[in-house]
Amino acid sequence: MEKRKIKNTDLTIAPVNFGGNVFGWTLDEKQSFDILDRFTDAGFNFIDTADTYSWWVNGKGGQSEEIIGKWMKSRGNRNEIVLATKVGSETKEHGYDISKKHILQSVDESLQRLQTDHIDLYYTHFDDNTTPVEETLSAYDEIIKAGKVRYIAASNLSPERLRASFEAAEKNNLPKYAALQPHYNLMERDGFEKNYAPLAEEFGLSVFPYWSLAAGFLTGKYRNEEDLAKSARGEGVRKYLNPKGLEVLQALDQVSAKHNTNQGTVSLAWLLSNPLITAPIVSATSASQLETLFNAPKLVLDQEDIDLLNNASN
Repeated sequence: MEKRKIKNTDLTIAPVNFGGNVFGWTLDEKQSFDILDRFTDAGFNFIDTADTYSWWVNGKGGQSEEIIGKWMKSRGNRNEIVLATKVGSETKEHGYDISKKHILQSVDESLQRLQTDHIDLYYTHFDDNTTPVEETLSAYDEIIKAGKVRYIAASNLSPERLRASFEAAEKNNLPKYAALQPHYNLMERDGFEKNYAPLAEEFGLSVFPYWSLAAGFLTGKYRNEEDLAKSARGEGVRKYLNPKGLEVLQALDQVSAKHNTNQGTVSLAWLLSNPLITAPIVSATSASQLETLFNAPKLVLDQEDIDLLNNASN
């Protein structure tokens, strides 16, 4: 499998990023270890989590990092993993926060849970829209110089605050974001393509889209109201059961039949066909779901496939 370089870094990854929000939520520790073993045995090495996953279960989060930390320690494979985590999200204990004080405290807590001495990619998870960008970047500067973090990245920042961060970094010789994690998939195109793609090009950012399969809608398993009851996450895709959504599913059915694969693999391959996308973020809770991820980098869509999917999802 061809590895890809995260731009502006010396990190090399397989082109699918595993989303660790399921660890300690829909997967217990043993199930998480099994999925992580299968993921890495297949040649993948990029794992994404956050300090607050899964705060919706216990009010404060931390379970995902703890599970990943225990797994890496038991497997002795920390140096083979490219590890991303995040800071700034809310919990029941605190609101969004990217102040220097919060970052300096949170990074140490993440390192402890992850049982490691460094984080490869550290994200601003959410913006609090009050902390000056210079303060956030100076906190990152401090923890990079201390060896706790190698590179920084951004998720859920407005285009304005993202640009301001680059301007402040340039002016004050502070670290620059190396990557961007936007909400982007076949059902959610406008926000990224209009507001963030130009910035990703301008600043040479690697892009790792989250919700790559639109909460499971793009796997084709939700096609009518009755299907929503199939899973705990079903209600989250109700908004996609509209003419556009059904047209996208029809296009996915057509392309997946042509390539003898499934709709989820085609959806991920569509993302990977975009030169701006380095690796989509996607979770899996079963062996069959993992196969969907594993097959995506092997599937090369032709222009006819891409046009069909683009037209359906416009």
